[in-house]
Amino acid sequence: MRRAKVAGRALRASGDGRRQSRRIDGLLQEAGIRSNAKDVATYISDAPADRQEALLKLRRLCRRVLQGHEERMENGGPCYSREGTTEVGFASQKHYISLDILRQDALESQRPFLSGLSVGKGCIRYSRPEKIDFAVVEKMLAATRDLTGEVC
Repeated sequence: MRRAKVAGRALRASGDGRRQSRRIDGLLQEAGIRSNAKDVATYISDAPADRQEALLKLRRLCRRVLQGHEERMENGGPCYSREGTTEVGFASQKHYISLDILRQDALESQRPFLSGLSVGKGCIRYSRPEKIDFAVVEKMLAATRDLTGEVC
C-alpha cells in the first residue's frame, strides 16, 4: 500500500493526466485495492476463496433490501446507487472486507453494534469474514433504503 501511495504522489506531481490515471489504477490493482471486473459476479468470483461466501451474502442482502437501487461497479468495487447517488458499497481489500454505508444516519443507527471493528465516517472494515454480523448489516441497509439523511 505504501508503494502505491508513494507512486501516486510522484505521478500526480508529474502532471500527466490520463497516463497518470492509468498508472495509478494499475498500482491500485496490483496492491489488491481496485478490480478490473466488469460486473459484480465477476468481482466476487475473482476475490479470495475464503471471502467469496461473505461477499455473496453481502450482495444478496443488498439486492433484496435496497429495492430501487442500481447495482454497478464503481471505483473498482460493487456499489448500490439511488437516483445517481452511491449509498452503499463493499469490497475485498488486501487485509479486510469493507462495507461502505454512506448515508450517515443509517450507519449511526447501528454504531453501538459495531464495537470492536474499525469504523470510519462511512466505512466499516471487517478483518475476517466471520466478523460480519449480517443482521446488523441488514438493519443498516434497511435504514439506508428508508432514511434520507446526509451521504458522505
